Amino acid sequence: MSIFISYIVLGLSLSAPMGPINAAQLDKGIRFGFFHAWLVGVGGMVADGIFMLVIYFGLAQFIDTPFIKLCLWIFGFFILTYTGIESIQKSGTLTSSSPQLQNESKGKSFRTGFFMAISNPLSILFWLGIYGSILAQTSRSYESSQLFLYSLGIFLGITLWDVTMAFVATGARKLVSPLILRIISVVSGIVLMGFGIYFGVEACRILFG
Repeated sequence: MSIFISYIVLGLSLSAPMGPINAAQLDKGIRFGFFHAWLVGVGGMVADGIFMLVIYFGLAQFIDTPFIKLCLWIFGFFILTYTGIESIQKSGTLTSSSPQLQNESKGKSFRTGFFMAISNPLSILFWLGIYGSILAQTSRSYESSQLFLYSLGIFLGITLWDVTMAFVATGARKLVSPLILRIISVVSGIVLMGFGIYFGVEACRILFG
């Protein structure tokens, strides 16, 4: 049981560093409320689950080809840049009152998180390095059923972080002033655009490097 808990903690620690998904969750939470922030994370989790399955079944080499990586870099550039610009543009409409339920469906929030994560070549390299090494290590000592259980522990940790970020974003909306909310939204947008520009640069390196 203690080993399973350690893998849950690993999942939490893997999700905690500030990245596009966390920035998008923060932005959606302060603009639309808990469920939109949570669904961004759920979309990211589904993508993470796909990456884990790909690595589990040994298909990571296909995704790591230059052409596929180029497509992902370009797609990620457009998704992140668009979302960042949208966050900055709509920051002026924020208030500390009830969430803005108009203008965005919950499905769009889910798709935002999913496409951000699935189009990130760093994610497959990240999971290949972390999850791949975990599989290599634990497969020497444990059966496949135990490997699945420990993989589930990692995914549970990611889920806990997703819910935590959704609560943090929603709490920020209720506790801080409209000015601070607008600043947070602008900063989140800048972070997303920064990741988008990085993706664009990497795409250019593959094309022209």
